[in-house]
Amino acid sequence: MMIRNLCLLVLLAIVLMAMTACSQNDYSDLEAFIQSSGEGLKGQIDPLPEIKPHQYFTYQAFDIPSPFVPRKNGQVQAVASGIQPDLTRRKEVLESYPLENLLMVGTLQQHDMIFALIKSPDGTLYRVKAGNYLGQNFGKINHISESEVKLLEIVQDGANEWAEKTSTLMLKN
Repeated sequence: MMIRNLCLLVLLAIVLMAMTACSQNDYSDLEAFIQSSGEGLKGQIDPLPEIKPHQYFTYQAFDIPSPFVPRKNGQVQAVASGIQPDLTRRKEVLESYPLENLLMVGTLQQHDMIFALIKSPDGTLYRVKAGNYLGQNFGKINHISESEVKLLEIVQDGANEWAEKTSTLMLKN
């Protein structure tokens, strides 16, 4: 009990000393700093910049070509190439995957016919031959060798204009 009273007495003394330290209102050093901080400063505020009047621009849409018309080499292409994919043809399974996601994993040969083994992203293995379609750009297989599958894709070049592009799917080691 005596130790408890002694601890309370020491705690009370510490609290009283803290309160007396905080109660002093001597800010003379702060006031002196504020008074001396502006001494020796000589400055000038720059005048505001002159406000220039707004210059209006008249947009002449009839003098420039439309940004919505496809162009080739800076000129508007008016003649269609005549190349178009067969949109009425029933799509094959491997046309639902981008060509970049398909892997050629091998070849098979039966009599004179060479088949390529294509692995889809879901892990399914497909056997394809020349004339089958791959990828999402209407890619028709032209040639199959032991190391690659060559196909001709039909890609959209501009608005309602199609172009042929040769692509190759290489054998994955």
